[in-house]
Amino acid sequence: MLKPFACDPEASRGRRHREPSAPTRSEYQRDRDRIVHSTAFRRLVYKTQVFLNHEGDLFRTRLTHSLEVAQLGRSIARTLGLNEDLVEAIALAHDLGHTPFGHAGQDALNERLHLADAASGGFEHNLQSLRVVDILEERYPEFNGLNLTFETREGVLKHCSLRHAERLVAGDPDGVGRRFIDRTQPSLEAQLCNLADEIAYNAHDVDDGVRSGLISMQQLEEVPLFFRFQKEALAQHPGLAGRRLLFESIRRMLSAQVYDVVDATRAALRGSAPGHVNDVRASPPLVCFSEGMVCESSELKRFLRANLYRHPQVVATTDQAKEVIRDLFAAYRAEPGEWAQGREVVSLRGIADYIAGMTDRFAMREHERLTGRRLFD
Repeated sequence: MLKPFACDPEASRGRRHREPSAPTRSEYQRDRDRIVHSTAFRRLVYKTQVFLNHEGDLFRTRLTHSLEVAQLGRSIARTLGLNEDLVEAIALAHDLGHTPFGHAGQDALNERLHLADAASGGFEHNLQSLRVVDILEERYPEFNGLNLTFETREGVLKHCSLRHAERLVAGDPDGVGRRFIDRTQPSLEAQLCNLADEIAYNAHDVDDGVRSGLISMQQLEEVPLFFRFQKEALAQHPGLAGRRLLFESIRRMLSAQVYDVVDATRAALRGSAPGHVNDVRASPPLVCFSEGMVCESSELKRFLRANLYRHPQVVATTDQAKEVIRDLFAAYRAEPGEWAQGREVVSLRGIADYIAGMTDRFAMREHERLTGRRLFD
């Protein structure tokens, strides 16, 4: 049963293009189904999370990451009485705008756009995710995009610069950009996806980091949040070692974070007492960690940043990835026919859309075709 402060599909603020309701599905179920069947969603299987797809079959990709966020989000939503279908839709769509090669690709594309035209606005992957579901998907005869509900689109646009928010509001005064100007909050379902995203990537980056050999179990003993649950696992299962110890430690760490979010959010809801989703929007953020978990989670993120994301091997790979993006951008600017494919309007934003939609492996192949160089083994 939904709580009064949850998003009710019957009370949705609707879609950009009016459509008749589906006879057997709620509006948020319909959103989720459209996302799962989209081209952009399928491409996530070959888009980098931390490690490039060709570096190993078992490392997370944007697709498996999105599925893990959806699983965590739904579990917490059910406990809190929020709308599970909306949470799942947001979680599955939140990374649709990510470039190939993860944040390295995003940084390189943002840099190229700014250098090419200071007024371009650069590149933000959250804004690009919204652009994918609003404009770039081409599936329906009546409109561009997937025509998702306001609530799903609001959750997809997790972050947005004031400059981009003003541009969105200029075209849609009461749309999803408005809250970044008014400094209000999104729905609880959107807030939950934001936190589930953090929980998921912290946990799976520990797993992938150890699997890759770039960080060790001994190093992780420096991280209180992880070491606490490793000790618990060993106390209950003496002699446990290797991958089973890693998995059990991560499992316990994930569970503790989930329970912490549930308890801290319930306390915040009691204090704020929202009676409707509109009360949620006017309140401070309500889906949250406890203060203690905020500190422990931040310490884990600092450890991963220093020991995994900035590891020389990862940095070397991301430097090569940035070179691929820069070279592709330059090639497509010089020869629009290489990518325009009959488009009447050739623009910097169009080039960015084309590159952002690539998978890692397609970008690698295109780079080799256009430059004659292979940067990755």
